[in-house]
Amino acid sequence: MKKSLPILWLALALVAAPSLTPAQTAKPGGKTEWDGTVELAKKEGKVVVSIPASAELRKLIEETFKKRFTAIDIELVPSRGTAIITRITSEAKAGVRNFDIHIGGSNSAVSGLLAEGILEPIEPYLILPEVKDPKQWWGGHMWVDRAKRYIYSFQAYLTESMWRNESLAKADEFRSYDDLLNPKWRGKIGILDPRTPGAGDSNWAYIWLVKGEEYLKKLAAQNLLVGRDQRVLGESLAKGKVAVVIGLTYYSLLPFVNAGLPVKPLPPLKEGTYGTGGSGNLTIIKNPPHPNGTKVFVNWLLGKEGQEITTKALGQATRRLDVDTQWLKSLGVIPAKDALSVKEYLDAENQSEDRLEKVREPAVKVAHKLFN
Repeated sequence: MKKSLPILWLALALVAAPSLTPAQTAKPGGKTEWDGTVELAKKEGKVVVSIPASAELRKLIEETFKKRFTAIDIELVPSRGTAIITRITSEAKAGVRNFDIHIGGSNSAVSGLLAEGILEPIEPYLILPEVKDPKQWWGGHMWVDRAKRYIYSFQAYLTESMWRNESLAKADEFRSYDDLLNPKWRGKIGILDPRTPGAGDSNWAYIWLVKGEEYLKKLAAQNLLVGRDQRVLGESLAKGKVAVVIGLTYYSLLPFVNAGLPVKPLPPLKEGTYGTGGSGNLTIIKNPPHPNGTKVFVNWLLGKEGQEITTKALGQATRRLDVDTQWLKSLGVIPAKDALSVKEYLDAENQSEDRLEKVREPAVKVAHKLFN
């Protein structure tokens, strides 16, 4: 009986020992999973990331990520979603493995990357507890795709993507979408092409939902300036070539805002607006060439520091609960975590795979009919 006591004490000790999170689990040599991943990423030496076309985001990521991970080179490719996804899919079909990660809007990610079957499941790349724990995120983990595996949405807000030149258009002139039909604005409204994925088609789809096809016909008859370059449309607004633009994001107008040009968001319209993750949707390209660099970047991006940077640069609201987003209200952006219940947001969003099919695709068909 006495000989069995050491075994009993060992069993009790094992039961009493605290369980370790994956990031705390020791690897051979005493390293944690995270430490080991960082060391392997250093040997790979690089990670290649497609990001939204924001000079501010590129600058902040390069400065901050490189400071924290000095031995990992980060190659950022800023581009509008449609163009870069065409490149990524073409390369994948040709067997070229260049990109590790794409960050951007949901529509192009669903219609391009997801539809082509070239995305990796994201959860295996989440290592740090503060990233993996759904309690760190407003609404828990949220996904764009039905499978809840491939397109992770780290932002949520009610969007402000309709802007005015305050020298030409006063705030009190806009109470409803109907005010855009005023003959005064004929030839003075710009729109990001609603036939291509982006904030242009998001706005167009919401208007289709709340006002209908007949309204869109009347809006198109206002001789809209339809463009695919956010910078050019933003410049047209800032210089007074148009009085109003539809479908421009805050970060595309930031240079003009910083220059003190008369660019302001439209006031909230009575028909409301849609909920979105904006450009805050994360995907991992299948068989990334730098898998450990990918893990390091993903965990940094979804951590507090990475989310503070993306929120600041894009003017779009993270879902991380430990990042301040109250200041975004001054830009006309309403962070979901500060103002809505999860149900209210999910009822309002139009970026999920289901909403893309039921709302945005029918609306885009109307756009193709009206803009030849």
